[in-house]
Amino acid sequence: MPLDRDPVGGAKATTPTREVLAAAHCWEADDQVPRRPAMTAFRRRTRYDQARWRARNQHPIGTQPIVPQPGKASRHVGSRIPLDYGRAVGANLLTPGALTAARARTAFVEANQSFDHQRLWADLLSSSALAFNLFGDLAGELARADDIVRTWLPDVPGRIEELRFAHSPGWLDPAYLNSLRSFDVAFIVELGGGTRGIVAVDVKFHERNKAEIPKPENGARYTAVAERSQAFTAGVIDELLGRTELCEVWLEHLLLHSMLQHPDAGWAWARYVVVHPAGNTDVAELCARYRDVLADDSTFVTTTLEQLVAISTPAAAADALTERYLPG
Repeated sequence: MPLDRDPVGGAKATTPTREVLAAAHCWEADDQVPRRPAMTAFRRRTRYDQARWRARNQHPIGTQPIVPQPGKASRHVGSRIPLDYGRAVGANLLTPGALTAARARTAFVEANQSFDHQRLWADLLSSSALAFNLFGDLAGELARADDIVRTWLPDVPGRIEELRFAHSPGWLDPAYLNSLRSFDVAFIVELGGGTRGIVAVDVKFHERNKAEIPKPENGARYTAVAERSQAFTAGVIDELLGRTELCEVWLEHLLLHSMLQHPDAGWAWARYVVVHPAGNTDVAELCARYRDVLADDSTFVTTTLEQLVAISTPAAAADALTERYLPG
């Protein structure tokens, strides 16, 4: 079953009371999203679900800040584990394959990379950890990765030759986008004749929409890539260069287009896939709004976490992912 091209709404679920959240060290002011009660409820419930998962599995509770400093105040956070414990045990990673992939990725540094190691190991709400949990097992099973990607995207050419995590083709490289944007997961496709393709995946979990402004000093580069792509509706680029909630998805999608436009790298085919829980109404609505600014949406695909787990994951891993990220 190919991935949906439209976001899917989530079912309603009960939100814990403030008292219950506070008792579980899960009452966080940042989870409130002004004027978006459904998103506030999702963020509170999701944090609480992670704290309950931690407690069921007898993992110790973490803190804010993630690494407490001697003599400075800190507090417990139910949706975290201690950093040293997380690194040693790998508790944030659900399968041996996910843990192996995470340890392999954190063992090297891409030039100029920006990668939050602390959240990967210690924050149970980390989308980076979710990306490893979803796809880490496939790093050592490329034939299965190839089959699964074709289930999502029947038009993918060639074959999967590699998986890369927390990857950019060129961090701060002006030949690409001259930015620190990256993809959570990159499926590299061998096309033959010295050319490659990519399925670039952006995984969202607990995130809310926030307006950002693209770096003004990179505006000319963003404009050049956007105009050459012919993917955007007339007049929208000036809007996207301003303060907008579409900023992050636009810049990651532009990074994909910059790969296709690179004169020497051999990128000949690409898809950008956004994965999010059905209940994350912010990301679902953002993807719908972003599609509205596209004159050509052939490189932009969305799917829910629920759908991806159902169609892409062996039963045992699917059960673990469901218990952890999709309870109820």
